[in-house]
Amino acid sequence: MNNAVPVMEKRDFLKWFLDQYQLKRRECAWLLNFLMSDDILMERVHFVEQAEYCPKALMISANDVDSVPFAFHKNQHVTMDAEKSFHDIRLNRNEDIFVQLNFKNKQSIPQYMAVLEENPYLPINKEEANVNSLLAEMILDQSIRSHRLTMLEEEIDQALIKGDEKTFHELVKQYKALKAL
Repeated sequence: MNNAVPVMEKRDFLKWFLDQYQLKRRECAWLLNFLMSDDILMERVHFVEQAEYCPKALMISANDVDSVPFAFHKNQHVTMDAEKSFHDIRLNRNEDIFVQLNFKNKQSIPQYMAVLEENPYLPINKEEANVNSLLAEMILDQSIRSHRLTMLEEEIDQALIKGDEKTFHELVKQYKALKAL
């Protein structure tokens, strides 16, 4: 996964976050401080929404929201034990860690929005994918039709130049039919 957000920016955000918000569990602050202390780990940290879809995720809540205080997801296993998550992170430094922070009005906080990344593990919305596919197909059809109309115009011009009345009428008929679509 390419790392769009620099380590320093993520670290500065976490310092700001820990300064501004009180977490529901103090072990979470300890865990976030551990992440900040290691550049290699911070390179692997990604702030996302809906982290439960990610292979390895930390979900941490501040006191101002009604969410689970702490959860660590790894593959299909979930634990509320911060110590287990700490050991997993410490022993598996090469794995990406997706962090979901739950706090009030987070979508309107510029510091948070600056580090928020798109979650690559969100399930694909089938309806949206179908609409995008149909849209792409329509654009392609329109492009092919437009190209064919341009080609017919050039062929009609050549038929006129050559004085080929039969070809001219045949091409004009094709042009009108294509234009009517």
